[in-house]
Amino acid sequence: MHYIMTISEKNFNKIFNYFLGLIAIAMIFRKPCTLLIVLFAIFNLLSIKKLNFSKQSLVLVFLIASPLLLEIIMFWNNDYFGKGLKSLEKYSSLLIFPLFILGNYQRVQFFKILKFYSVATTGIILFFFIRFIIFFPELIHKYINGNDLWEMGYEFSNSIGIHAPALNMHLAFVSICCLFFVFKSFHQKEKWILRLSNIILFILSFFFVLFVNTRMALFNVLIGFGLIFFGEVMRKYNLKKVIGTMTVLMVVLGGVLFLFVQSNPYMKEKYSSVTFAYMDKVGKLDEIEHPEFKVFNSLVTRVSIWKSGWELSEKNLLFGVGASDGKPELVKYFKQTNQLFLAKYEFPTHNQFLDFLIKFGILGPLVVLLYIFTIGYLGFSLKNAVVLSFFFLFFTSNLTDDFLLRFDGIAFSGLWMAIFGSYWLQQKLLLIKSR
Repeated sequence: MHYIMTISEKNFNKIFNYFLGLIAIAMIFRKPCTLLIVLFAIFNLLSIKKLNFSKQSLVLVFLIASPLLLEIIMFWNNDYFGKGLKSLEKYSSLLIFPLFILGNYQRVQFFKILKFYSVATTGIILFFFIRFIIFFPELIHKYINGNDLWEMGYEFSNSIGIHAPALNMHLAFVSICCLFFVFKSFHQKEKWILRLSNIILFILSFFFVLFVNTRMALFNVLIGFGLIFFGEVMRKYNLKKVIGTMTVLMVVLGGVLFLFVQSNPYMKEKYSSVTFAYMDKVGKLDEIEHPEFKVFNSLVTRVSIWKSGWELSEKNLLFGVGASDGKPELVKYFKQTNQLFLAKYEFPTHNQFLDFLIKFGILGPLVVLLYIFTIGYLGFSLKNAVVLSFFFLFFTSNLTDDFLLRFDGIAFSGLWMAIFGSYWLQQKLLLIKSR
């Protein structure tokens, strides 16, 4: 303990940034990541005197911790003390990350962490992909022969131990980061071998997004690519280079996408007829024969859930039903309104704003907006395409899912918000020093 407390500044900085990088890449593995977060907290507590906050960093701490603070303020509204504590515990990382990262904001090596994260995560997913081919040959055989293509991404995600939409949210951000470093390597005129390795990493990362094949992630990754292109190419190069770069990018993306769709014809069906099927049956899913086979992942199911969720929230607009009682009350409402399919599978809200509205009343979605748009503010202030891409990714993902209910959404957003906030504070400090 004495050694840790007297550790040199250089070594402390190294260990601190290693922790951030390791936590980022371990985010898709809940138990190892939780252990790393605990060790990170202990490490910083033993060196607590190193923490240094400015007024701006304290504001950011408050903003990042806002969902946790809302849980504490509304704790009285839970019907069961134990369940309330369990709900509260999920948000503990939203205190650990802002306190210890923003308290050491000058030590954060933003681009090194981002590079380590994108390379290591792509490498880890490649390992699991090879493992999937070896240990699940029957699924690969079905895939090659065009059978049950809808299940492939979910089966691959399950083999890692994470829900497919959550995994693909992470992979979308990784792919966006990989494209950023492709452009960065050309801008900095790195050696051709480094440029080539960055391009290969990018193609691999984009392939994995396509393989897991969730709709919002694919939409978000393409928007992110656009933001990176406009942020990193159009602002820094002349028209001739912009056109040339855009042509190469479109050929690479188009080629990967074309090859993938050719080997996965279900993709055409999924993004058209499957997604928008039975939209005349909103709130009446039981009228569909075998809805679990026909509309389990369709838009009509989500809209039906949202309709019920809104009706439930209208009855509890002021304070909500309580953090631990949101899903049970929603399932109870499904039963009360004779929506047997929704009740049987106990669907969550699939919309973070609506989820917090049900749980906390009118204050809930306001806190979600404050939390997510803090990322947007940091991105616009920094004029940084990576941060803006993360904002767009997390905002839209929470329109069709509820990632502030899950570890892989809470910790993921909290960690990167604190890292982005640290980089923003560093830039502010440089601006003050340059005057």
